[in-house]
Amino acid sequence: MHWILEGITTAIRMLATGEGEIYEIAWLTVRVSGSATLLSVLLGVPLGAYLGLVRFPGRQAVRAVVNSTLGLPPVVVGLWVSLFLWRSGPLGGLRLMYTPYALVIAGCLIALPRVTALTMAGVMQVEGGLALHIRALGANKWQTIWLVIREARLSILAAVMAGFGSAVAEVGAAMAVGGNIRGHTRVLSTAIVLEVNRGNFAVAVALGFILLTLSYGVALILTAMQQGRLWNAHG
Repeated sequence: MHWILEGITTAIRMLATGEGEIYEIAWLTVRVSGSATLLSVLLGVPLGAYLGLVRFPGRQAVRAVVNSTLGLPPVVVGLWVSLFLWRSGPLGGLRLMYTPYALVIAGCLIALPRVTALTMAGVMQVEGGLALHIRALGANKWQTIWLVIREARLSILAAVMAGFGSAVAEVGAAMAVGGNIRGHTRVLSTAIVLEVNRGNFAVAVALGFILLTLSYGVALILTAMQQGRLWNAHG
């Protein structure tokens, strides 16, 4: 209980004074996690909708692979990204290792399976009778896909929340590809690990509260959007 109370006090002080470069770290966390989530949505929503709606040979096997990637350890993602981005790796010439761009790539690959799988499940729930009805009214394949995605928008917003949550909280992959460099690649999650290793538990708890507040704020905004759309749909 002592650490929790001291952590809350420390969090308030850090936010009030900007101590420990907290705003720089928090802003980088927002930028990296937001960019990773955006990329995962741009890739995962169309892919999930396609897998949920379009029939093709081997679709069940592909769906099984997508679902299986939900259990992929993030640190393994970080390892593979680092192997590709390392100086001697296939993409080493881009010099992205230990940069925020590497964090975005790793975060995107971590969030992508969740966004894809939840989108796929969402469109499959509304696809059946609705798709047949839309096609009966003369809609083509792409119009049908778009209308089904609109009906599944609540599930897609839930997918976005899950994707952001997985990207913002990741530690292992961020350490592997970013290196936790002060003023460059240090985000809230890796800063927490650093302070724990230093024995600064009050600061670690404070950073944890700030990270939770950030995650909760984003989830609150997306939930408000979700509920607003739900209300509008019934209104």
